[in-house]
Amino acid sequence: MTAIDYSERIPNNVNLAEDRRLRRALEQWQPRFLDWWHERGPQGYLDAEVYLRTAISVDAAGWARFGYVRMPEYRWGVFLAQPQPDRAIGFGEHAGQPVWREVPGEYRGALRRLIVVQGDTEPASVEQQCVLGRTCPSLYDLRNLFQVNVEEGRHLWAMVYLLHAYFGRDGREEAEELLGRHSGDSDKPRILGAFNEATPDWLSFFMFTFFTDRDGRFQLASLAESGFDPLARTCRFMLTEEAHHMFVGDSGIARVVQRTCELMRERDTDDVGPYGGLSLPLLQRYLNFHFSVSLDLFGSELSTNAANYYSMGLKGRFQEERIEDDHRLDSAAYPVALPEDGEIVVREEPALAALNERLRDDYIADCAKGVERWNRVIRSANIDFELRLPHRAFNRSVGRFAGMRISPDGRVISEDEWQRGIAQWLPTQADREMVASLMQPVTERGKFAAWIAPPARGINHQPLDFEYVRLA
Repeated sequence: MTAIDYSERIPNNVNLAEDRRLRRALEQWQPRFLDWWHERGPQGYLDAEVYLRTAISVDAAGWARFGYVRMPEYRWGVFLAQPQPDRAIGFGEHAGQPVWREVPGEYRGALRRLIVVQGDTEPASVEQQCVLGRTCPSLYDLRNLFQVNVEEGRHLWAMVYLLHAYFGRDGREEAEELLGRHSGDSDKPRILGAFNEATPDWLSFFMFTFFTDRDGRFQLASLAESGFDPLARTCRFMLTEEAHHMFVGDSGIARVVQRTCELMRERDTDDVGPYGGLSLPLLQRYLNFHFSVSLDLFGSELSTNAANYYSMGLKGRFQEERIEDDHRLDSAAYPVALPEDGEIVVREEPALAALNERLRDDYIADCAKGVERWNRVIRSANIDFELRLPHRAFNRSVGRFAGMRISPDGRVISEDEWQRGIAQWLPTQADREMVASLMQPVTERGKFAAWIAPPARGINHQPLDFEYVRLA
């Protein structure tokens, strides 16, 4: 087997070239990754030259180099953020102690599980989005899709590096399994439910990158607090790239909303479907679905596992250092919404057990800011409609509200009322077919599909009619 030139093919700051054991492990894993990319990655564009951002170092000048590259030749690097001198563990039973540079033996299994679950989400989203290139609304959007895809691939490399470098044979086996599971596979599905959902159209893609990638941001931020310093540094660098993924969703939905409002005013109608648009009620139904599915990713409202991870010093809270408490939470309480006797009540629960819910609260508040940005677009068009986040208990499949019939406004309802309302609350088959009918590719430079407005500006100061993808 030909050795990989680690300084050129895989840019890194983890000394791959001089670590013989790690080099052998990655030499065996890398060809499988490329096979997976060809089989499960973006379909139909392997020979296209794409204007992509590539990280070659963690400094400001190196983590965002732009240029044309064929995706199978992308330089998937391995980077950790620069170490913080004298960094100490910031929470849990080991608060104040020096961070770990090696895996603490007593937490080996728990730490490996955290890395595997995070790592499993990265290739899953690539698999979910593999057919979207065929129906791109513009070359600008096509390029953004591929940027998200290659960076999810790099994030997979980041987790695989940790598994290979710190977990021996168990880590190598887990790294193989990250390529053995597949999104939506009936026999070997991805670990988390949201990553087995189909992403068949661009509206779903924008909702996914806004809601589900935002969950990724909060999970990475929590892991970036970890007392295991290699994991913390890895996640801190991943967060610099995750911001673009959320931008794609946030701006993408805003552009859909803008175009819908334009059509409503031009045609003097709320029903823009016959004119090639996506109605605001339909957008609300898609929002309801993707928000509720993403809420499930935070886990149960009360969780012993989350409490243990925190006490061990493995996974902190969002922006842990900004929270003013003892960072141990032995006797602290936190308000949690829970079902009780056919109603939803808020109870004070042990803060350690409620860590998932606190993170979910932070996430919901951040989502609300994005929805408000979309509503400003609607208000600026003088249209009387407001997009809203549904209640946290709506359409849940994980946690205390799983399977309960709860309306978007937070009422516990009967099965009959649920069945009467579901077509107004969640995407119907007719909705999905209508959206699919609009997904016709637009690949002429500077042109955009009729259902979405152009962006305000191009990528990396380029014009909108820039050749973001050179089609073969």
